[in-house]
Amino acid sequence: MDEILEILEKNARITPEEIAKMLNRSVPSVKNTIKRFEKQGVVLGYKTIINKELLRDENSEVRAIIEVRITPQKDVGFDKIAQRIYSFPEVKSCYLLSGTYDLLLVVEGKNIHTVSNFVAEKLAPLENVRGTTTHFLLKKYKEDGMILRHKEEDKRIAISY
Repeated sequence: MDEILEILEKNARITPEEIAKMLNRSVPSVKNTIKRFEKQGVVLGYKTIINKELLRDENSEVRAIIEVRITPQKDVGFDKIAQRIYSFPEVKSCYLLSGTYDLLLVVEGKNIHTVSNFVAEKLAPLENVRGTTTHFLLKKYKEDGMILRHKEEDKRIAISY
């Protein structure tokens, strides 16, 4: 992968000037490279990773990972049904897998019932969906390479008899 992409992947807030200095390149060269990657669709956007565990409240959304078994369609394989599924607003990510299941979805909903209704009313009834398994995320420890909580020191008092 290109050095500029590696730097942006680790820190999307870094400036072209900082990248140019790191790589010993000119600022216009770095800016043009970034613009080219954006135009080509290599860079789709810039993301902030938020530790939602620290923001938990009654409005927090529930996340689930859903494994989906599908029947591929003639001449288009998995792509057409995957496109149909990832078009739902509840689906945040969609991946083609090898193994027992064909697709892996990351789904968000207001609560467990919202996610359950999505599976029961929108996903499972689709013509090519053969089965689903839903796993609700209870706690995140690491996301996109970032550790979400640092280990806290054990503050319990040692008891001996």
